[in-house]
Amino acid sequence: MKTRLALAASIAAALCFTTVQRPPAVAQDVQELKVGSTAPKLAIEHWLQDGNGFFKPVTQFEKDKVYVVEFWATWCGPCIQSMPHLADLQNKYRGQGVQIISVSDESVEEVKDLLAKNNEQVGKSFGELTSAWCLTTDPDGSVYRDYMDASKQQGIPTAFLVGKTSQIEWIGHPMDLDGPLESVVNGSWDRVAFEKELGLKKQFQESMQKVSMLAGTGKFEEAIKLVEQQKQAAKGTAMEAQWISTEYQLKLMGGMIDDDVLGHFRERLSGMKGDAYAVGQFAYTLYGQIKQGAEVGVLADEALSALQGEVDEAEADLLPLLFNTMALLKSETGDLEGAVAAQQAAIDSAPDERVKKRLSTLLDDLTTRLAESKESADEK
Repeated sequence: MKTRLALAASIAAALCFTTVQRPPAVAQDVQELKVGSTAPKLAIEHWLQDGNGFFKPVTQFEKDKVYVVEFWATWCGPCIQSMPHLADLQNKYRGQGVQIISVSDESVEEVKDLLAKNNEQVGKSFGELTSAWCLTTDPDGSVYRDYMDASKQQGIPTAFLVGKTSQIEWIGHPMDLDGPLESVVNGSWDRVAFEKELGLKKQFQESMQKVSMLAGTGKFEEAIKLVEQQKQAAKGTAMEAQWISTEYQLKLMGGMIDDDVLGHFRERLSGMKGDAYAVGQFAYTLYGQIKQGAEVGVLADEALSALQGEVDEAEADLLPLLFNTMALLKSETGDLEGAVAAQQAAIDSAPDERVKKRLSTLLDDLTTRLAESKESADEK
């Protein structure tokens, strides 16, 4: 039961940008915050970056200016991944009345420690990368309570777009900020339409819980029937595509693989070509589903072929991940010799002894299984 529930939970995770969940806050008397609310004042304790002197600390939002208040943490991987995008956005709208303010609740020392480190993603230090916008920290957590707790947001990074009338116009992942920010700046933003979209997303999440429970108990046909109903109700909206994706995922999990399902996942895999990380994630998800008993047919071979195709051009730091995923997938499809070779390649490409040691555990297991398999074959 637990394994099926874990597998079902992967459906919802695959449909949204990655965030890191924080533990629920202690109950606080905070005023509810939603789209259309007046943005709370900012009582930020430490302003560590100011756009190279371009911006001033903010307590109250000025009329006719646009602000992005984004919540992050040094330990949050998705927050780190969003940083280059925030820098690009701030540089794009610099001088157009747009100010991006990122707020952590960590100590100054923790943030400064990160700023001194190098960001391999962009080839510069975090200090240089974040110098484009306002990076802050508020250790007493007051701003977090006024925004995140008040709006019942638990995953970071989360951004709040404050418009020219000092009202909350949009709430979401910073990687999805481009369109709303452009519309708010040029005056074409439709807040009512976005509120409707938020309602649909809430309904989607509630329905997804029911779908996950059905899938978690092996009732895939019932889960698919519910998804089809929701898909029809969401026709013509942004949610329709997510329900379609969920339906295909359920069919894959339930072993209901026909030409249509194969075609869908082949198209997805083809669209990932050149994105080694995405291909690796797809292949690892496939491995997890095989591990839980899903029959994925030729998709496993095609995922392995796609992985192999990414190896030559992939960045060095991704190679251990790609080879390790290849080894796991090969082991589940019966190619133990190929799995051993792939895991050895993962170890050879690992950056340090700590990672090599961790990867060696699987190699030892695969080598033992291969030896036992050969012994069994010889006895026959």
